[in-house]
Amino acid sequence: MAGGAPARRGLMVSRVWLQAVGVVVLFGFLILGLLAYRTYVDEPPIPTQVVSSSGQVLFTGEEISRGQQVFLGNGLMEYGSVFGHGAYLGPDFTADYLRRAALSVQSTYAGQGSDNARQLVINDFQANRYDQGTGRLVYTDAQARAFTALEGYYGSYFGDPTTGKGLRPQLITSAADVHDLTAFFSWSAWAAAAHRPGKDYSYTNSWPPEALVGNGPTANVVVWSVLSLIALLGGIGVLFAAFGRWGDRLGWRGRQAESISFRPPGEVVLTPAQRSTGWFFLVVALLFLVQTLAGAASQHYRADVSNFFGIDLARLLPYNLVRTWHVQLSIFWVAAAFLAVGIFLAPIIAGREPRGQHRLSYALLGALVVVVVGSLTGEFLGLRGSLSVVGSWFGAQGFEYLDLGRFWQLLLIVGLFLWTFILYRGLRGRLSREHGGNMPWLFFLAALAIPAFYAVGLLANAADNFTTADFWRFWVVHLWVEDFLELFTTVMVAYVFVMLGVIRERVALTVIYLDIVLYSVGGVVGTMHHLYFSGEPAEHMALGAFFSAFEVLPLTFLTVEAWSFLQLGARQEAKSTTPFPHRWAVMFLVAVGFWNFLGAGIFGFLVNLPIVSYYEIGTALTANHAHAAMMGVYGMFAVGLGLFCLRYLVPAPRWPDRLAKISFWSLNIGLAWMCFATLVPLGIAQLYESVDKGYFEARSLKFINNPTNGVLEWLRLPGDVVFIVGGVVPLLWICWLGVRHTATKLTLEEPEDVLFTDISEPVPEAQGTLTT
Repeated sequence: MAGGAPARRGLMVSRVWLQAVGVVVLFGFLILGLLAYRTYVDEPPIPTQVVSSSGQVLFTGEEISRGQQVFLGNGLMEYGSVFGHGAYLGPDFTADYLRRAALSVQSTYAGQGSDNARQLVINDFQANRYDQGTGRLVYTDAQARAFTALEGYYGSYFGDPTTGKGLRPQLITSAADVHDLTAFFSWSAWAAAAHRPGKDYSYTNSWPPEALVGNGPTANVVVWSVLSLIALLGGIGVLFAAFGRWGDRLGWRGRQAESISFRPPGEVVLTPAQRSTGWFFLVVALLFLVQTLAGAASQHYRADVSNFFGIDLARLLPYNLVRTWHVQLSIFWVAAAFLAVGIFLAPIIAGREPRGQHRLSYALLGALVVVVVGSLTGEFLGLRGSLSVVGSWFGAQGFEYLDLGRFWQLLLIVGLFLWTFILYRGLRGRLSREHGGNMPWLFFLAALAIPAFYAVGLLANAADNFTTADFWRFWVVHLWVEDFLELFTTVMVAYVFVMLGVIRERVALTVIYLDIVLYSVGGVVGTMHHLYFSGEPAEHMALGAFFSAFEVLPLTFLTVEAWSFLQLGARQEAKSTTPFPHRWAVMFLVAVGFWNFLGAGIFGFLVNLPIVSYYEIGTALTANHAHAAMMGVYGMFAVGLGLFCLRYLVPAPRWPDRLAKISFWSLNIGLAWMCFATLVPLGIAQLYESVDKGYFEARSLKFINNPTNGVLEWLRLPGDVVFIVGGVVPLLWICWLGVRHTATKLTLEEPEDVLFTDISEPVPEAQGTLTT
C-alpha cells in the first residue's frame, strides 16, 4: 500500500436512507416497548389461590407455576400446545381442558334437573370471579368437580403404560406433578373463557372457538382481519408506484463494463481462516442430515403413532424428543452456516487477515460442537427423566425453538459474540476507514445483531407467567429470524455480488437500505401476529395484524427482484470471457426469493389473518408455513452461500457440479412435495374440521390419524426420500470434499484487488471499493 493512512471514505448513498432506517426502526421498537409494558400490566393474572364456592382450596398460584414447569420440563410443548403454541401431534391442552371441563359442568347441571344447563355452563365460564385485592379466584362447585375429575383423566393420560399417544410409557406418574399440571391447564382454560374486566371477551380474545362456553370470533378478530387486507393491498400499490417512479434507482442493476472475466476458483487465494470454514460446512451438512432424519421420524408419528416399520419407536425416541431435536437442529445448522460464511467473507471485505484468526475460528467451531452435542444429549436425558433436578439448565427448558437447557443457551450466546469478535478483529482496519453507513459497517452491525437479539430469549423463563414468557420467546422466533437474520442475509448476498463484480457497491448499498426499511415496517411490530390468543390485550392483535400485512411487501419486492437478479446474472455471464463458476449457488439464492414469497409471504399471510388464525393456529397450515419459510428461505440461503464458499475450497478438478445440480433440484422438489402433497391438503382439511366441528375435534389424535389423513401423510414419503437422499446426501459429500481436498493456496495479506472478477473498464466508483 502507498504510504500514509487513506482518507475515511464518506457515505456512498444519500443520508436520506440513514434517516429513513432510523425513523422506521425507532418507531417499531418504541411500539414494541409499549406492548411489552402492556403485556406485564394486562396479562392473565395468576391467582394466589383457586377455591370452590364452598371454600375448598383446589390449587394455588405456586402450583400453577410448578405445573407450567412440569409441562415444559417434560417436553409437552413439543408434543401438544397451550394457547395454540407448541407442537401438533398432541392436543392443545387449553382447548382440551376447556371442552372436557365444560362437558363435566354441563353434566352436573343436567344431573341436577336443570332445563337451562347450557346457559349455566356459559355463565360459569364467562364470569370472572377473580378478586384482584385478595388474589383469590373462585370456581363454582360444578367447575371444582370438573377439576377433580380432570386431574384423574390427566393422571391416566400421562401415566399410560403404552406408547399409543407417541409419548414414552408412564411419562408422568407423580400425583403432585399431575395435580400441578392440571392446575396449569385449568388456569389457561380459565383465561380462555373468563371475560376481561369491563370487556365482552376473554383474556385470549375468546380463543379457542368453543360453543359450550360461548367462545366465538370477536369484533377485533373480524375488523382487524379486514383492515390488514386493506393494508396489504394499499402497501403493494405504494410499492409498485414507487418502483414505477424511481425504479431506475432501485433494485439490482449490473455494471456497464464491456466485458468481465470471472476468475477460476483455483486462482483465488485463501486465508487460513477461510480454509477452516470447510470444517464448519461439514458440520453443517451433518447436522442438516440428522435434522431431516429427526423430522421424518416425527412426521411418521402422524401416519402411524405406535408403529415405525415394526419398531415401537416411542420407547426410545418418543415424539416430543425427535421433534425437539428436529426444531433445535434447524436453528443450529443454519446458524453454523451463517457463522462460516461470515468468517469466509471477512478477509475479502477487509483485504487482509490478522494472524491467528484461524485458531479463533477453530475454537468457535469446537464451542459450537460442544453446544450441539451437549444440548441434544441433555434433551435426551431430560425428557427421559434423568435430569429432573437440573433439567432446565442442562436438559431441556422446553420452550419451542428455545428447547436447549439454559447453560447451553448461555454458551451459544457466548459463542455468537465470539464470532462477532472474530469478524471485528478481521474488519477493524477496514471499519476505521469507512463511514458507519457503508457496507463494511452494515455487515458487522448486522452480524452483531444476531447474538444480541438471540440473547433476548433469556427473558423467557419457565417460572414466569406463560403469556410474558411467550412474548419474549417470539422475539427470537420472529424478530431474530424474520428481521435480523433476514438483514444479515441481504447484506451477505449483496456483498457476494459486489465481490463478483456483477453490481456496483452503491447499488448493493441502496438495495440493503431499501430492504431494511421494508422489513422493519412490518417485521418489528408484526412480531405480535404470533400473540393474538396468548393472553395479550387486544391492541397486540390490532397492531400485529395491521403491521404483519406489510411483511408481504419486502417478499413481493424480493420476488420481483429474483427474476431481475437471474436476468442480470445471465447478461453478465454472457459478457464474460470465462465460465461463471457459481451457477448453482446463484440458483439457490433465486430459490430463496421464490420461497420467500410463497412460504413466508403467501403461506405466512394466510395464517396471519386473525380470523383464519382463530380456527387454524396449531394445525398443519402452521407447520406448512414454518417448513416453507424456514427451509425455503434460510435453509436454501445457507446451502447457496455454502456452495459459493466451497467452490473456492474444493480444487477445481474435483468440483462435482453435477452433485450441486442434483442437490438443488432435490431440495426444492422435495420441499414443494412436502408442502403440496401433505401439509397444505392436511391443513385445509384440519381448518375445515375446526370451523365445521370444532377446534377440539380438529386437534384430536382421532382426527389426525383418520384413514384419509393417513393417506396424505404417507404421500409425503417420496418427497422426504428425494429431499434427504437426493438433496442432503450430495451436499454432505461436497462438504466432505471441502475438508478432504481443501485448496492449498494461502496468504495472510490479500492482493489489493480482491474482486473475484476482472473488469475490462473499471469505473471510478469501483476503484478501491474492496481494497486496502
